Amino acid sequence: MAQDKVLERKVFQMGETIFKEGDEGHRAYVVQAGGVEIFKIKDGRKVVLGVVRPGGIFGEMALIDDVPRMASAAAIDVTTVILISRQMLDEKLSKADPFLRGLINIFASNLRSMAQRNIGDEPK
Repeated sequence: MAQDKVLERKVFQMGETIFKEGDEGHRAYVVQAGGVEIFKIKDGRKVVLGVVRPGGIFGEMALIDDVPRMASAAAIDVTTVILISRQMLDEKLSKADPFLRGLINIFASNLRSMAQRNIGDEPK
């Protein structure tokens, strides 16, 4: 009988930084409770790119394309997240069709390009 894997959870307090723009991405997160604000600092001001609520995922692009974080994330409430490790994602992707893996990489690249154009960042 296969042993069930326990999903690792972490709680962040309101205002606590989860990761910063430019950090290496070692995990993605699924919001279980609370909320997370995704933002960049542009010309000294905070530009909110979105809010992730329960059931939403964030931080996944750094795992997919191994590029540093393109934005910062902070809890806007007391927030519980489920941690998705690079190993867990790699195991799931290794079982996926190679065509789908390629599409995921293309989508991640396109999303990064669109986000950079929309907030006026130069590609890194």
